[in-house]
Amino acid sequence: MTRALIVIDVQESFRARPQWKTISDPDVARKADRLVRAARRAGDLVVWVLHCEPGTGGVFDPVLGHVRLMEELRPLDTDPLIRKTSHNAFTSTNLQQTLTRHGVGDVTVCGIRTEQCVETTARVASDLGYGVTFVVDATATNPIAHPDAPDDQNIDDLLSDPRTLSAEEVIRRTAYVLAGRFATITTVAEVEAALPDTATGS
Repeated sequence: MTRALIVIDVQESFRARPQWKTISDPDVARKADRLVRAARRAGDLVVWVLHCEPGTGGVFDPVLGHVRLMEELRPLDTDPLIRKTSHNAFTSTNLQQTLTRHGVGDVTVCGIRTEQCVETTARVASDLGYGVTFVVDATATNPIAHPDAPDDQNIDDLLSDPRTLSAEEVIRRTAYVLAGRFATITTVAEVEAALPDTATGS
């Protein structure tokens, strides 16, 4: 086994936030599931990552019950499930040891949010020597407020503020900065077409 799919933070915590109504792709879990199915057909490792913020009382605090995979996703009992407290999936976890134990040299990443935990994981993975594939249309994010916007800005004000960076622009910029430096940028359909099907030998 030389490849792994890392599904990052596709968890109910995000649906529990008011900002979910501004998410770039409400169907991101189903896109991730397509990648999982392709990875399984190819015999690749599937690793699930959940973000936790214990003791905060927010939606990422495990005691509230939202720190679980979105219901569209079906992990196997044998899949590694990793809980992180940092933006990237390596620093506060045993992810690297897990990949090493399975002989993984190349990783494919997807999940929430595009420019935050998914991008940061891709950058760290590249620095650690992994070949990285970033499946851009299997990531999702939200508009980003201008740094000078008030901390208590509501969603309507966020969306009407001309200084707000749209989710689409965030995703486009992430793809620009990763491509050719930290990762290969691709799509779900391209991954499905490229991965072999070990069940049929094709």
